[in-house]
Amino acid sequence: MDIWPGTAYPLGATYDGSGVNFALFSEIADRVELCLVSEDGTETRLELTEVDGYVWHGYVPNLQPGQRYGYRVHGPYDPTNGHRCNPAKLLLDPYAKAIDGQVTGDEALFSYTFGDVSSFNDADSLGHTMLSVVVNPFFDWGHDRPPRHEYHESVIYEAHVKGLTMTHPDIPEEIRGTYAAIAHPAIIEHLTELGVTAIELLPVHQFVQDTHLQEKGLRNYWGYNTIGFLAPHNEYAATGTQGQQVTEFKAMVKALHEADIEVILDVVYNHTAEGNEYGPTLCFRGIDNSAYYRLVDDAKDHYYDTTGTGNSLLMRNPHVLQLIMDSLRYWVTEMHVDGFRFDLAATLARQFHEVDKLSAFFDLIQQDPVISQVKLIAEPWDLGDGGYQVGNFPRCGPSGTGVTATPCATTGVVRRPAWPSSPRACRAPRTCTSTTGVAPSPRSTSSSPTTVSRCATSSPTTRSTTRQTARTATTARATTAPGTTGSRVRPTTPTSGRCGCGRSATT
Repeated sequence: MDIWPGTAYPLGATYDGSGVNFALFSEIADRVELCLVSEDGTETRLELTEVDGYVWHGYVPNLQPGQRYGYRVHGPYDPTNGHRCNPAKLLLDPYAKAIDGQVTGDEALFSYTFGDVSSFNDADSLGHTMLSVVVNPFFDWGHDRPPRHEYHESVIYEAHVKGLTMTHPDIPEEIRGTYAAIAHPAIIEHLTELGVTAIELLPVHQFVQDTHLQEKGLRNYWGYNTIGFLAPHNEYAATGTQGQQVTEFKAMVKALHEADIEVILDVVYNHTAEGNEYGPTLCFRGIDNSAYYRLVDDAKDHYYDTTGTGNSLLMRNPHVLQLIMDSLRYWVTEMHVDGFRFDLAATLARQFHEVDKLSAFFDLIQQDPVISQVKLIAEPWDLGDGGYQVGNFPRCGPSGTGVTATPCATTGVVRRPAWPSSPRACRAPRTCTSTTGVAPSPRSTSSSPTTVSRCATSSPTTRSTTRQTARTATTARATTAPGTTGSRVRPTTPTSGRCGCGRSATT
């Protein structure tokens, strides 16, 4: 098979109609092999000999969308100095736009043999790992446009793709729990009747099913275990996992936009699914471990973890920042999403040790002409020192989670039971109860109590707030929600104001 020099940009696999350009960053690599995997599992290896700025690249003519591939990175395996290259491990492309399969938990996925963490495991992981997929970037968006609801007019409904749709009686069984199900008229009608202006999806980036859960016959339901920052999770696709998930996701967004509903993604850029030094080698660890991950300064065989998951991404490395920004832009420009909720956002602000509002990540967000113009929500803490940062994030969007939040927004949570046998049977109002939280005023050093109305199934409810500055409450209309573990309504309570990026925002 022929391979041409290609180009170092863009990173990832890019189909142009005549072939595919491949580009992979690795500063530590001595040699990189592109591995094309056929349907029967046969592997064809092509060496990438062109390198520009630590980006290894090549162009394969006549290659088509749907082609599965991975990389084998040759370089030092020296955990003491933070290097964990192992060409026996077939690695995912960090820029893969679709991913096929799941991990099996086999010992071959690990760079050591079980029972001896100091050993070197040269067993081939092909057949036990996930594979990157070349996608077709072309899609008929028609007249799609972003709804662009102002913050003070927004009612955000947080939902899980599977939890929202799996038990709905009006959704065909063959598409329940998928992107196609969310695009179904029954779900869109439900959201519209609630008065929802945006659906915030719990993690839909490709994530890994933890092997210890698989051994118990369990699954990772929530999805905060990302391995592919540009790929929609393949298990939420009804139509296929070799690129079809991308088309299905786009169709879902298009249908929601037609109903004037925005799509916000809960994103997990603070860590990856590879865990600590005892975790599998699936992608970043084998490509350039010390470039992608924070390591303990005086013990680089260990990972510096502020997330409670085993690792944290190295937010001062320009290639990590590039990956995150490229991912965000891709989801906005190519997948047409309308905003992001950043999981453990305090970790993203740790350019060095402390949480720094002047970190490079916030600078990049602020100056980016695409990302600065969409809705941005921060979970304002992590597990590291000084990680509790409620009220301290830059004002480019509301930040918060749960009942109380930062001065940017106060959010209410309405939890729902499962679907009734008939979705129209639960319209009767119930009495709402009030809970009191505290949201600090942005114009005062003191805090005043905030009352949030909460209900299970309800007629229209109004949340009132008492602060030194008068605020306008948002009315959220709610009926029995879809089925659901992980579905909730998040109405925002704004005041007038402008965020630093120039758009109207809560303050």
